[in-house]
Amino acid sequence: MDLLSTAEEWAREGRSVALATVVETWGSAPRPVGSHLLIDADGEFQGSVSGGCVESAVVSEAAEVIASGEPRLLEFGVADETAWRVGLSCGGRIRVFVEKLA
Repeated sequence: MDLLSTAEEWAREGRSVALATVVETWGSAPRPVGSHLLIDADGEFQGSVSGGCVESAVVSEAAEVIASGEPRLLEFGVADETAWRVGLSCGGRIRVFVEKLA
């Protein structure tokens, strides 16, 4: 099932949903621009924007986006002291846009 169909299904079930999209990459990145992660308010998700701890961080941020309705642009990479912790030790950086779906 594709993510848009899943988003529609989750919305029909009354679940609040956010969509995370890779909007920019530099260097080595595990997923290309345009990759998506669909997240509901309970933290269930489908798809992938990176893998490992980056996705955990995106899921956490998505909960706040769902609650507030305000989109966020997240950046992960080697320039951050958290780079090793979120799994980007290979020298890449990514930007992920997270928005609540209506």
